[in-house]
Amino acid sequence: MADNARALRLAGTIKKLVARALETEIKDPRLGFVTVTDVRVTGDLQQASVFYTVFGGEEERAATAAALSSAKGRLRSLVGKELGIRLTPTLEFHLDAVPETAATLDKALHEAHVRDEELRKLRENATYAGDEDPYRHRDEAGEDGEER
Repeated sequence: MADNARALRLAGTIKKLVARALETEIKDPRLGFVTVTDVRVTGDLQQASVFYTVFGGEEERAATAAALSSAKGRLRSLVGKELGIRLTPTLEFHLDAVPETAATLDKALHEAHVRDEELRKLRENATYAGDEDPYRHRDEAGEDGEER
């Protein structure tokens, strides 16, 4: 069983190697504008999950996924040659959902800000329905004139 620090170092190296290989080695026209965002290696160093994002719409994402799937063997060979370890981890590519999640959160924050502004404008001209302070206080007299 490999230690966690070695798996993290290996993940960082694989991330750099895959990103460089996608830029220089893989010449698939289906490959879109890809960014490798993260790599996670299992504790036994047998599998590496490569997370990526693609600039563009759904068509570009599908084409890039197909291109990465077909280039998986070539990428693994390039990574294995550079790493020089006994067993080269298998590569699995996963579309990273972080940009979509961030966009959803940005949209929700913007909507909350718009609602807050609407409430602020409504509060500017608002008046109390009854007295400004409807609660009784100790220093005030009660109904029968006695102080409570």
